[in-house]
Amino acid sequence: MTGIKATGQKKMMLFSGRAHAELAEEVAHQLGVGIVPTKAFDFANGEIYVRYEESARGADCFLIQSHTAPINKWIMEQLIMIDALKRASARSITVIVPFYGYARQDKKHRGREPISARLIADLMKTAGADRILTVDLHTDQIQGFFDGPVDHLFALPILADYVGAKVDRDKLTVVSPDAGRVRVADRWCDRLGAPLAIVHKRRDKDVANQVTVHEVVGDVKGRVCVLVDDMIDTGGTICAAADALFAHGAEDVIVTATHGVLSGPAADRLKNSKVSEFVFTDTLPTPGELELDKITVLSIAPTIASAVREVFEDGSVTSLFEEQ
Repeated sequence: MTGIKATGQKKMMLFSGRAHAELAEEVAHQLGVGIVPTKAFDFANGEIYVRYEESARGADCFLIQSHTAPINKWIMEQLIMIDALKRASARSITVIVPFYGYARQDKKHRGREPISARLIADLMKTAGADRILTVDLHTDQIQGFFDGPVDHLFALPILADYVGAKVDRDKLTVVSPDAGRVRVADRWCDRLGAPLAIVHKRRDKDVANQVTVHEVVGDVKGRVCVLVDDMIDTGGTICAAADALFAHGAEDVIVTATHGVLSGPAADRLKNSKVSEFVFTDTLPTPGELELDKITVLSIAPTIASAVREVFEDGSVTSLFEEQ
């Protein structure tokens, strides 16, 4: 006989960057594991140093980092952490990205523009990532940017069940804030048994975050409208869409989004909006100035933890959503 036969069992290790420690702790709690102690700090010139304080040799490693502000710093930290795991002889490296940075730059609208979402995938692959696990990508085609397995999780079951338990479903209308979200809104309609409406909008291609709402397609008069989106950044799109619904006779508007980016003027826009409730998941930390009564944050940790367990045990991540 040649060679050596190993008898050890598989070993899972969970690592976390510094961007959103609360979510990482909740995922660890759901999995019943501890987060590997990590020494991480910034040098005076802004360079990032990372060292793990336990051996990762031969382990299936899961590294969680959400791309929150300052987004470029946390992406760089994640790349450095991936490289450290690769050089520590990890058996496999699964990168958990609850919010995938640069996802809106997924295609060229005009000449001489980058496709930054592809660049992020290339950087992760080059750093040493074997697999990406993420939640509600801005567009499905981003999965094809990574040369390896991508587990695309959905927050729809969590958000839709929350809304469905609060609202009289006979009065409910699901609303897509633009044509790009219609497919997702259709899934909401199937789950809640509600009709669909669409807000038609046009963006100013030369001014970032500038939106003009034109018309509402569908019956919203006297209805409780649920606006569904993947992310809310400055709040301009969603608040303009809500105003259009109220102008067309909507009784109430609830806004749901997986990712509450909530940057720039979002705080003032949400506070001053007529929307009765904004519902997010905790893929990103909610800014302190936005701790309003009308903001509800639901935990995505159970969904991420279940997916991690399926990946580690060679199960099926798809099965988590097939019957929902």
